[in-house]
Amino acid sequence: MKISKQARRGAKELFRGCVSDRLLDENRVRAVVQDLIAKKPRYYLAVLSQFERLVRLELQRRTASVESAGPLTPELESSVRDNLTRLYGRGLNISFRQNPELIGGLRVQVGSDVYDGSVQTRLQNLHESFS
Repeated sequence: MKISKQARRGAKELFRGCVSDRLLDENRVRAVVQDLIAKKPRYYLAVLSQFERLVRLELQRRTASVESAGPLTPELESSVRDNLTRLYGRGLNISFRQNPELIGGLRVQVGSDVYDGSVQTRLQNLHESFS
C-alpha cells in the first residue's frame, strides 16, 4: 500500500509523542492506537501502518542479542551488558544465548548492527580468502 506524505507526517508526529526521555513509552503507544481507531480520521489505516512500522523499527533498535559458544561468566555477562548500555543507552533489552556453532568468541546484534568476533566467522573468512 502506498502511503501519502500526509500519513507519514502524521505517523511520525504520533511516534514522537510516544517517546519520552529517548525511550518509547508503551502506554502512550497503546493510547495513540486506541485513539486513532476510535476517531478514525482520514487516512487512519495508512497512519496506523506507518506508525506500526516506526514502533517496530524502534523496538528492533532497542533489542540486543548476544550469542556465545558456551555459557558466559556472570562477570563477562555484566561487562557486555555495561558496554552495550554505554554504547546504545539505557532501555536496551539484552538477551544472552548459547550457539555451539560459533566454536568460540561472541556475536552481538543490536538492531541492524552486528559485531561478530566468533571463531566460526574468522574460519569462514580465512576459507574464503583461499578460494
